[in-house]
Amino acid sequence: MASLNVYSVLVVLFLTCGAVMATKENYQIIKENNCETKMGLPCVLEAFTSIFNTGSISNKCCGELVVLGKVCHSSLVKRTLENPVFKDLNPAKIIAKSIQTWNNFLALIDSPSPST
Repeated sequence: MASLNVYSVLVVLFLTCGAVMATKENYQIIKENNCETKMGLPCVLEAFTSIFNTGSISNKCCGELVVLGKVCHSSLVKRTLENPVFKDLNPAKIIAKSIQTWNNFLALIDSPSPST
């Protein structure tokens, strides 16, 4: 339960502080595409932990992330990396994990449902 609270705090930091610290380009992309309003908080938490830590993401949240779009996904990840809270993370590793996560989600969405 404590880890959920930590991730909640990180997401709040991500949503509030990140906008101030984001590069103009990322901030503009996020604003123009309404990126911060396209996913519910539970799915934001799942995606965040999946990319920035270790975790999995549900099919429901996978669908929300794909609806969010790749441009929003990439811009939000890059903006988060600009936050000093995450200065100890390896940006190349996180971006690679972000791309892998995105590709995995697309594969899940595009794969046919198993017939029963």
